Amino acid sequence: MVFSSAVFLFLFLPAVWILHALIPAKYLRARNVLLGIASILFYAYGEPIYILLMLGSVLINYAAARLISSAAEKGSVSRKKAFTVLAVIVNLAILGFFKYVPWLVSLINAHTPLSLPVPGFTMPIGISFYTFQILSYVLDVSKGTADAQKNFFNLLLYISFFPQLIAGPIVTYNEIREQLTCREVTAEKTARGIKRFLFGLSKKLLISNTAAVIADAAFGAAALTTSLAWAGAVGYCIQIYFDFSGYSDMAVGLASLFGFRIGENFNYPYSAVSIRDFWKRWHISLTSWFRTYVYFPLGGNRKGGARTVLNRYIVFFLTGFWHGANFTYILWGLWHGTLMMFERVTNLGRLEEKKPLRPLLRLYTLLCVAVGFVMFRAPSLSAGFSYLGAMFSSRPGISELGALLTPYAAAVMLTGIVLSMPLLPKIRACAAASGHALAWDRAEYVLCAPLFALCVMTLASSSFNPFIYYIF
Repeated sequence: MVFSSAVFLFLFLPAVWILHALIPAKYLRARNVLLGIASILFYAYGEPIYILLMLGSVLINYAAARLISSAAEKGSVSRKKAFTVLAVIVNLAILGFFKYVPWLVSLINAHTPLSLPVPGFTMPIGISFYTFQILSYVLDVSKGTADAQKNFFNLLLYISFFPQLIAGPIVTYNEIREQLTCREVTAEKTARGIKRFLFGLSKKLLISNTAAVIADAAFGAAALTTSLAWAGAVGYCIQIYFDFSGYSDMAVGLASLFGFRIGENFNYPYSAVSIRDFWKRWHISLTSWFRTYVYFPLGGNRKGGARTVLNRYIVFFLTGFWHGANFTYILWGLWHGTLMMFERVTNLGRLEEKKPLRPLLRLYTLLCVAVGFVMFRAPSLSAGFSYLGAMFSSRPGISELGALLTPYAAAVMLTGIVLSMPLLPKIRACAAASGHALAWDRAEYVLCAPLFALCVMTLASSSFNPFIYYIF
């Protein structure tokens, strides 16, 4: 089920919210049961078979965490380590089987005389997100930074909570542990949740989907001109940012409707002044996950320069590979890893605080990010390099671009560029400083009505268009 679908907006969400509101706040366990059942139905709507896989994964890790906790209480370090390693292997094996085996079999067939049957199953939606989430829980229990959850249904709700089940943010257990047993729904939380959800919905339907038309046309063009290549690259940067940050906004807003607070996943990444700064702002939950559960355990930057370089390349290789079974994702990850090493060697960070240089640093970062996203979007390495060749050469022709950049599309693209910069936070800060914070807040709420009307009209006239990160 997609957040930007009529079924979700006008049937599923209202029904769940009303039922949740009808249950008195003192019966929090009943509210949890309702949200757990709703989350299972939400997932089963699109994945009726793989719901069993998700439930089985939760059950396995529930048992693993209890065994790890029991071993730790008895002082059996070896048993605790054995259960932890086994849980990690099982989780990664499940993820690897469904996400990478068909790709690996295809590679073997293409480069050897073998002709192995390629598995025909589809990848379960959201498996990368909920696997990393449940791994963080088991590893935290093993480290002793989290207690094993004794209530299976609380753990199930933590993993399956529908606002962030399919495409994140990746929420660690400690972020939400107390909220499972103690939270409240207030009128303010509900209002802000609705506003946040509608802003996210508008990002997806009004900006991302419009930019996608230009990006899809460019990446699918038989004869690619330089101008169309650049328009497609910019269009894809706008599309993926407003698609994924829009989903994250909707997830935060939906969680707030039910009294939960989950972390931010984006902080205006296109305003970054370095690749290092970019990764502090882009997909924050994934960056944090790899830093906590991969980079630090590998030694981080505590074991010398050579080891630091190796550790960072491992992290960025895995970051790319996590996104999908394609060499384009791996190269995208290594590209960012290489840029991070370049910035480390040249000590580029020392220039970030020099205001006169910040526009140039932003331009450098945006160019590097756009080049990386071209490879990320391309179906193959050869297609990606061919596209980059069109961007950085002279291939005349603007006829197709002129047909794509209608006044409406141009206005949306310009709006996307403006809103991808931290303009709204600055306006809010100025309004607060001048004593007009309440007026600005009310203006945002007033804006929700026309935005929702535009979203509904767009939804009625468009075909099914899932979020980009659903495939990961």
